[in-house]
Amino acid sequence: MTRTEEFEQLRPLLFSIAYRILGSVSEAEDAVQETWLRHEASPTRPTSTKAYLSAVVTRISIDVLRSARVRREEYVGPWFPEPLLTDPYQDPERSTELADSLSMAALLLLERLTPLERAVFVLREVFGFGFPEVASAVGRSEAACRQLAVRARRHMDAGRPRFEADRREREELAGRFFDAFREGDVDGLRELLAADVHMVGDGGGKAPQWATHFIGAENVARVLVALVRPFVRIGGVVEPHQVNGQPGAVFRDRDGKVINTWALDVLDGQIQTIRTVINPDKLGHMGPVADAWAVLRETNQARRAAE
Repeated sequence: MTRTEEFEQLRPLLFSIAYRILGSVSEAEDAVQETWLRHEASPTRPTSTKAYLSAVVTRISIDVLRSARVRREEYVGPWFPEPLLTDPYQDPERSTELADSLSMAALLLLERLTPLERAVFVLREVFGFGFPEVASAVGRSEAACRQLAVRARRHMDAGRPRFEADRREREELAGRFFDAFREGDVDGLRELLAADVHMVGDGGGKAPQWATHFIGAENVARVLVALVRPFVRIGGVVEPHQVNGQPGAVFRDRDGKVINTWALDVLDGQIQTIRTVINPDKLGHMGPVADAWAVLRETNQARRAAE
């Protein structure tokens, strides 16, 4: 197998490691590309290509995360990870754990860890690397990595997001939710929302905040209905889709351009949180991005015309 073939075989794993450390599709892709350049330039072939490349992409991601954290402290409004529709790394035996570690809730929890803790947790707890490999990747002793892993696990366990155990039930509930949403059914929506449901949006100061922060089933249900009717009237499309391994949707304008994404947290047969990402900088990897301000103006015009 050539060096290029080896790398391409491992690319899905490398991206998945980088994305979980960085919470950014674009930065993860850049980290993987930099990993390839270093691998290509290396005069020797490693004993274990998987261990070597995983270590390189981890170190690059740690460095990127350290600088990214400063930018995130200055971010306008709530910061959410860039939405990911499909995880390229597949492991049927651990598909549930991988999907849950990809969720918005889990990635936001990882934000509370130091870059080293986050990297150790991702390598050890998510991808099952042994401590010798983890130590090599982060440049610390095995004993230090064990301590980092314990601290990271303690933080994650304290706030670990819980999801509906049965994935099919989760998807079925999400389907009912989006049916009620498209139909503008306030009562149907209210039944599916937890009493203290949160709807939170990430616009980064670069897009209209249709869902800055609403709390409570009644408030959220009425906001959703007020939003959907004029949106559908102007040709908007709500496309149910897995977002970060959880039920969600992609919103598109009449030309198919991406407006925003929604990701749902489902627990105990109800929707606990709706996280929307409308910052255009976080949507470009999904295709052409709509002008959300123009869509909002047209939606408002449709709403006024219907009154």
